[in-house]
Amino acid sequence: MLSVVNDGTAADGSSLIDEIVREGARRMLAAALEAEVDVYIAELADQRDEVGRRLVVRNGYHQPRNVTTAAGVVEVKAPRVNDKRVDETTGERKRFSSAILPPWCRKSPKISEVLPLLYLHGLSSGDFVPALEQFLGSPAGLSPATVTRLTQQWQADHTAFMDRDMADADYVYVWADGIHLKARLEEARACVLVLIGVRADGSKELVALKDGYRESAESWADLMRDCARRGMRAPVLAVGDGALGFWKALAEVFPETREQRCWVHKTANVLDSMPKSAQPGAKKAIHDIYNAEDRDHAEAAVKTFAKLYGPKFPKAVKKITDDEPELLAFYDFPAEHWIHLRTTNPIESTFSTVRLRTKVTRGAGSRTAALAMVFKLVEAAQQRWRAVNAPHLVALVRAGSRFEGGKLVERPDDRLQADAA
Repeated sequence: MLSVVNDGTAADGSSLIDEIVREGARRMLAAALEAEVDVYIAELADQRDEVGRRLVVRNGYHQPRNVTTAAGVVEVKAPRVNDKRVDETTGERKRFSSAILPPWCRKSPKISEVLPLLYLHGLSSGDFVPALEQFLGSPAGLSPATVTRLTQQWQADHTAFMDRDMADADYVYVWADGIHLKARLEEARACVLVLIGVRADGSKELVALKDGYRESAESWADLMRDCARRGMRAPVLAVGDGALGFWKALAEVFPETREQRCWVHKTANVLDSMPKSAQPGAKKAIHDIYNAEDRDHAEAAVKTFAKLYGPKFPKAVKKITDDEPELLAFYDFPAEHWIHLRTTNPIESTFSTVRLRTKVTRGAGSRTAALAMVFKLVEAAQQRWRAVNAPHLVALVRAGSRFEGGKLVERPDDRLQADAA
């Protein structure tokens, strides 16, 4: 007997697995839209006109439309709602708007995140259609003209972001780093200068993103002067690596801001100056410093590190002892914030995927467009950032409250009362 072996290919040449996934996505989306409408109508079932007829009822379906998702392009036929209620304030009819599939939606946010990443990989607008058609099963909505329009819009978004008024944006903490993406930047030493801040409510937010030179004090000063010009207050604490350019610029623009060196960068720098055989033990000794329960124990751990490794590796030890005040500054802040303040991880984690996957593409594309792509990637990632631990303590830091051993010991109001007495 002959056996029929399915090679996994549909009649049109596409993968059967992909077809099944797309069909499953279509059915699940349809079911979700139906459920959303049912809930909306049920909640308003008591809304009736003067003769007792319901004001909110089903009214068939909208015209089908294609929506580009991570599962591919799926056809959606959204249910329609007839809402006869009138807004008393405006006098206009109320309308049902789906939170799952807004009227303007033609592609999922995940697809919007993929496009900037592909551009940074080196794809031109003409390459998007064949590249994504293989993944999505259809080129719908992804023509070169569409990508070009998106690129122009994203450049405008980045420009507007860098020109916004910052008078109401109070960043208590900021992280700073120069990220070398090696993507569409004309010069080898060029990088993206990034500032991420913590607002008084504890939420993290992108502060600024601009191209420049990582070690250049003037590049950093230009960026921070521009922020100050637009109304940005001096942060209480800035966290960054040992790049002298940033700290020199910070002292010029925001001299009252305290400095905290990144322990991840410092650890790597110290270990690079030691033989591999000594690195495991030295790394553990360094961890004992910044994981100490308070400043006193951290200072004791620094002395232990110097005693153990100073005789053989004085240059490595000097990298820590020379910067000890800046390395231990985080101990003067709430203990709940220490894990956030001792490294530039918020920036590193955001850019790690882009940095690792981006190839060098010289002479292709636009520097302005590349920055806009990076901006859109960070903007998308920002939606997933969580607030710092104990966010209510951030406002106390801005107010000048004092912390010892990570605990609050004095409030500004207490000092005023003591002075009055």
